[in-house]
Amino acid sequence: MIRVLIADDSAFSRVTLSRMIEKDPSIRVVATAVNGQEAIRQAVERQPDLITLDLEMPGMDGFSVLRWLASNRPTPTIVVSSRNGKEDVFRALDLGAIDFIVKPTARASLEYEKLETVLLEKIRAAASGKPRVTAVKAAAVETPVPAGPAEHALILIGASTGGPGAVTTVLSALPKLPFPIVCAQHMPAGFTSLFAERLTRVAPFPVSEARDGQELSGGRAYLAPGGFHLEIEASGGKLLARVLNKSADDFYSPSVNRLFTTAARAAGHRTVAAVLTGMGNDGRAGIQAIRAAGGRTIAESEETCVVFGMPREAAESGAVQEVVPLQEIPRVIVRMLSELERVARPA
Repeated sequence: MIRVLIADDSAFSRVTLSRMIEKDPSIRVVATAVNGQEAIRQAVERQPDLITLDLEMPGMDGFSVLRWLASNRPTPTIVVSSRNGKEDVFRALDLGAIDFIVKPTARASLEYEKLETVLLEKIRAAASGKPRVTAVKAAAVETPVPAGPAEHALILIGASTGGPGAVTTVLSALPKLPFPIVCAQHMPAGFTSLFAERLTRVAPFPVSEARDGQELSGGRAYLAPGGFHLEIEASGGKLLARVLNKSADDFYSPSVNRLFTTAARAAGHRTVAAVLTGMGNDGRAGIQAIRAAGGRTIAESEETCVVFGMPREAAESGAVQEVVPLQEIPRVIVRMLSELERVARPA
């Protein structure tokens, strides 16, 4: 049984979230709180397995609760935020929140019911994960950087729950490379542009949202736009980004599988793909396609994953060559790129 504490100053949100959560017999709401002080008291008394946390509450806000939890009782926490609080969401993730859900601006029950499936999925995933009290850091890679004779080499990253911190760790440690880096991070529309700005501040290369039809250039990183799918296409000796709308029955967007499988067709053996922390099995079929095309494959190991769902699925597919802690992934990527370079270089 997953025991949940709901902290939200809106009575409507507390009631609606409680009703949605308790439709799953394996999840039970053990307490609710209307402000930060009460959330902390209930966390101590009821010891929930997971907390859903509103950031804007009277008195002690959600940020203060996250800081207290990190120091006193680390607990997986999902932020339930308004659409206007994008910067606040990333600040909450920096403070240890494990995931976030965009709260509808309208109070209509229908708008909340649309979130039911994703809410329950995120609760199940987050409850099985572990809060990250301190960020995992990776030393900057100082090994020789591949010169780039392997035409159209491509670095791919897929992530979900816990992914913003993991992607930041990897990109900030990688050197500027002569190949493009493309990342699919499960994230709603409107958030990835801000995520790209934050990544640009810590990575040694620019990071931006991919645009439809854009040529992918070396020395840059691209994020699949939140709420859309990103595919890779080879055309006229170039690699192009294709941004596509998701369908009504797509659960994961951006889809790691769609990014990886199309990249396997476009770049073949010249791909290096890594599956990082996340819930579900998105990326499993994609990593199989990469490996079948002769590309190199990596999965984050359980010891550093917030949620060891996607990496486990990828590893169990038999298509992952190396399963390593997050801090080792930048070094492994560069080594694998060097191996591609040696293969491509004429004897």
